[in-house]
Amino acid sequence: MPVRTSVFRARLVDTVSGANGPELRIEPDGALVVRPDGTIGYRGPWSRLPAEYSAAPVTDHRRGYLRPGFVDTHVHFPQVFSTGAYGGGRLLTWLERCIFPAEARLRDPAFAEVAAEAFCARRAAVGTTTALVFGSAFPQAQKALYTRSLAWGLRTVSGRGVQTLGPPAAGPLLTDLDTALGLCRDEIDEWHGAGGGLIGAAVVPRFALSLAPADMQRLATLYDEVRGRGVYFHTHLSENDSGPDGEVATVRRTYGVANYLDAYTGFLGRRSVFAHAVHCHDDELARLAGAGSSIAHCPVSQLFLGSGTMPWRRTADAGVTVALGTDVGAGDEWLLPRVANAAYKVHLSDGEGSIALDAATLLDLCTHAGARALDLDDRIGNLDVGMDADFVVIDPDRSPGLRDQLEHSGGNGAEAEVFTLLMTMREDAVASTHVRGRRVHAP
Repeated sequence: MPVRTSVFRARLVDTVSGANGPELRIEPDGALVVRPDGTIGYRGPWSRLPAEYSAAPVTDHRRGYLRPGFVDTHVHFPQVFSTGAYGGGRLLTWLERCIFPAEARLRDPAFAEVAAEAFCARRAAVGTTTALVFGSAFPQAQKALYTRSLAWGLRTVSGRGVQTLGPPAAGPLLTDLDTALGLCRDEIDEWHGAGGGLIGAAVVPRFALSLAPADMQRLATLYDEVRGRGVYFHTHLSENDSGPDGEVATVRRTYGVANYLDAYTGFLGRRSVFAHAVHCHDDELARLAGAGSSIAHCPVSQLFLGSGTMPWRRTADAGVTVALGTDVGAGDEWLLPRVANAAYKVHLSDGEGSIALDAATLLDLCTHAGARALDLDDRIGNLDVGMDADFVVIDPDRSPGLRDQLEHSGGNGAEAEVFTLLMTMREDAVASTHVRGRRVHAP
């Protein structure tokens, strides 16, 4: 935590909820005051900085931008080294050939420590202050993830990946359900709320076909026991291949249900986040919205696995909260603005459902929408006074291409500038990352 009040001077950019969706809030020459408790004491014009803060030390980023920290709502810790792995096919082939063997390596405690450190370092480097993390099957690997997250000072919500069924390649990741339930309880008891709330625990089945229907019901009973403590639920939904022999149809046959979401009966609620939702029907979207559940939209990984495109218009019209997920390792982009870049392109090209997502929506997807999905929007997601000071500083001077693009793009207004920044920035433009006012990364 900061030991004294500090002031950051920069162009402040965040979003607020408006009558017709997210709205940009821009302060061209702004000041952000971080109080000793790690919360925001002032956000507004530099010229109106309250006198009580006039003696506080100032970090000057006037040529740069200060944004809320990025919130990644779907990322796989055990796949930290698996981005770009060639599986020779779609989801199930890729899992067997690449991912199950990669995840099995984390049963080695020493390798798990290496993976956890690399995972946290990559998150901090790209400004991801908060992440909903699909965890490892191995308790020692999960301990490494939580321990390193706290050492870095990052917000992490995670749970062990529960899997009782799978092909031979998944063998090392499988546990019987009684063992799985015991490990989930232990993880929740030890880690939920750790680090003064920086750590959150989740119940995380890999996906419906990773458990028998009766086992999924028992897992739902466990979740019913712990959801009152603020524990999260996270899994995959309708990700890949809606054909007669694909994932969606197989789930419906296996569970004897009308649609995929029925396999997760008992798990819906305010802290339930479902990754992908590419092939959902309208009634499934309505149920998600009605329960306050959210979707982690992962356009980069959906392109990589040929999964299709989440129907933006139908999903948004249903009222479901949609946030962004990198889905590392099927996703090969760690930086959430790069995922927003992909979202803009895929939805602009989505036939009759085509839509041009504006700058406010894209920035919101990276920040405030993620906070809403994780039920943390009273603490993070924008730069309001009283919020935790989770933010990222972006300095175009660190990235010549970005700097030149911003300087010579024609000056089409602040909204166009934010859009250009989102579309063009790369990791090298991240000057520093802060959680609760504490700097967790500075190249």
